[in-house]
Amino acid sequence: MIRQTRTHILAPLVLVASIASAAAADVALPDPLRLADVTSVALRNRAEVSAATAQADALAERPAIVSALEDPMITTSIGYPDESMMGVDRRYDRSISIEQRFPLSRVRSHRRAVALADADRARARADATGLDVVLDARRSFFMLLERRRMQRIVDEQMALAEQLVSVAANRYASGTSTQADVLRAEVEVARLQAEQQALLAQIRGAEAMLNASMGRPADAPIPALEHDPYLEEPASQADVLHQASTNRPELAAGSAEVNRAKAEVHVMRSMYRPMGMVSVGRASTMMTGDETMLMVGISVPIWRNSLRSGVNEALAMQRMADADLIAMRSMVAGEALAAREEVNAVQTQARVLRAEVVPRAEAATEAALASYASGQGTLIAVIESARALWDVQAEQIMVEAAVGEAWANLDRATGTLREVSQ
Repeated sequence: MIRQTRTHILAPLVLVASIASAAAADVALPDPLRLADVTSVALRNRAEVSAATAQADALAERPAIVSALEDPMITTSIGYPDESMMGVDRRYDRSISIEQRFPLSRVRSHRRAVALADADRARARADATGLDVVLDARRSFFMLLERRRMQRIVDEQMALAEQLVSVAANRYASGTSTQADVLRAEVEVARLQAEQQALLAQIRGAEAMLNASMGRPADAPIPALEHDPYLEEPASQADVLHQASTNRPELAAGSAEVNRAKAEVHVMRSMYRPMGMVSVGRASTMMTGDETMLMVGISVPIWRNSLRSGVNEALAMQRMADADLIAMRSMVAGEALAAREEVNAVQTQARVLRAEVVPRAEAATEAALASYASGQGTLIAVIESARALWDVQAEQIMVEAAVGEAWANLDRATGTLREVSQ
């Protein structure tokens, strides 16, 4: 059973999980390790997810900051009299006032709209980071799965090669074969032994990559991997395009950029309106005594060329954002359909290898070995048949790993997280 989950629904879960301490990054993994476990651990441990989420949280606070009024200004003054006023009882003038500036336009709400768009864009980018982390972890999972399965195939090949050495030795002992056949069979054993050693190093490298992709120490142990290759058909082209256009966070970020550009245009047009100022206070002077002050003022936006250039700049940025979103939609659609066809291609190849090619190669190798054991065939024919079998077995493993990776690419292209229940 496969569930497709919108990325923004998982964002709160990712936020909570990312708060876990780094000390928990090397916690023991479930045994066997499933693809869903890898996804969960990567989202919980990868610092990139935590950083992107923190940035989105920070920008979510900006609307309240940019839409607030300026802080009021409190001013006081004290004036000392000149010598001609020394005989007056009051020895100095004093005053206190509070001044508040405010726009006579909707620039505050427009600035808030800009900040909200920035927050939406950051949240979408955090979702995209989560999808990238998941894709990286899944690719590493299938790389390790391929190499561990390849190790089992090489072990089977080694058993067959040792059996071939035994058959060649028996024929040589009976005088129906030459010593060259024995040496040739032993060469195959030596070649496979070298391949086993190289494969061990490759497995260790793949384990380190999987650990890194899950945010764990590179040398942490990796348990056995459990994965049943799913060969179901992908969704139709229409459904894939709908998923991509609905779920891809890059499109959400592009839409937020368009909204931001539109709000910036309104901000710049609001600059044509003046700023207002109100000041109230109390004063006490030697000449007039106590009095109340009220002062009202407005700014005069006379530099029209500068304001006009600001609006034109914002309009140009809006056109750029619109064009970027159109291009992004086209690219997303192409990526989604290409990923879907890649799934179809590798699944077709996997079915043919599993159902036809590998069984026939196994039958051909068994027949060639039986014929050689009975004294009728040649060692060259057996080795060629065995190598053909080994090639198709290795190809099957690589193609089945490619199926999993193709599904991971399709999930990324459609902006979904697939959870496979075993």
